[in-house]
Amino acid sequence: GILFFFKYSGFIYDNVNAIFGTSFQFPKYSLPIGISFYTFQTISYVIDVYRGEVKAQRSWMKFMMFVSLYHQLVAGPIVRYSHIMNEIDTRKFRIRDISGGITRFCVGLFKKVAIANIAAELVVKYLDNPELSSLSTGEMWFGVIMFSIQIYFDFSGYSDMAIGLGRMFGFHYHENFNYPYIAKSATDFWRRWHISLGTFFRDYVYIPMGGNKKNGYLNLFVVWGLTGLWHGANWNFIFWGLFFGILIMLERLITFKRINKVPGFFLRIYLLLAVVLGWALFYFTDSSRLLTCFKSLFHVTDVPWWDYSLTLTIKENIYWMILAFVLCMPVYQFLVVRYRKVLLERNSNSLYWTGIAFSIFLLVISTALMVGKSYNPFIYYRF
Repeated sequence: GILFFFKYSGFIYDNVNAIFGTSFQFPKYSLPIGISFYTFQTISYVIDVYRGEVKAQRSWMKFMMFVSLYHQLVAGPIVRYSHIMNEIDTRKFRIRDISGGITRFCVGLFKKVAIANIAAELVVKYLDNPELSSLSTGEMWFGVIMFSIQIYFDFSGYSDMAIGLGRMFGFHYHENFNYPYIAKSATDFWRRWHISLGTFFRDYVYIPMGGNKKNGYLNLFVVWGLTGLWHGANWNFIFWGLFFGILIMLERLITFKRINKVPGFFLRIYLLLAVVLGWALFYFTDSSRLLTCFKSLFHVTDVPWWDYSLTLTIKENIYWMILAFVLCMPVYQFLVVRYRKVLLERNSNSLYWTGIAFSIFLLVISTALMVGKSYNPFIYYRF
């Protein structure tokens, strides 16, 4: 009820006025920061207790600590009570958790400041252009691709910082991202993107409605409609959610056996194209600007294919772009696994000091960028 009132009642008023020609005025309220996250966490607790899967927390203070943990309160991931119920009472101080948590936090901060914020400046330059219809097809594609980079590093950076902070305090939160841009299908993408949200709707909506055993496709569309609506009170978010629901439905109709016969390279190209188009749908809340964007993307309007200024922008940012694209792949994970083994074989202290040096390096770079630039958007704070 609280989530509906603050986040969706204005949307209902606007649509009622548009359909029936009424002029109801909804009082303007500020959206409480992080309301979607802590509401879902509380819902999961109530349902799990009702099902008998966890015991009710009898301590009011401990329950409030679970709901209001600042590490992930404002931007996720969605933490279920069952994930941390034991650690609420039995957290232990470990040096390796402090060290690992600091490193993870610095990695997330670097993602946010060095990748997401720079991408955001390019997004504003192109997609927020008042003369959107004058952009070339290449500029429009570049803007949407930059938004794809921004939203991934923005949100995965938040998640890394939250997981790192939680680990410093003895909480081990579940992973929320697993390199989604290397997926080969929409189904695989959503197993990797915002994992805590996907599993929430799976466990508390999709499976209770019957899953794929009863009214499977209806259940699928309900879940994806809700997934879109969760991200914002606007039709473009609902269409964005249903867009992925349609993709997943088509993949099921084709069957995974047939999909797996297609070379992986082409599957990744298909997925990236679908995701980028989805982010265009996600970005524009104004329907006229959304239509202008898609017309330009598919070059069904009188705009040039390319603009020389875009060439200059790419040249100016080429090294940053290479870094961003590389970090979308599990390169960091590969290097950590490989060099951890090498350092341990040489000297047990080498791994410790390397981790400290790496964290300091990321922290210095991130701090320098934050001091040097004032533009620091927070995408997921509005959810």
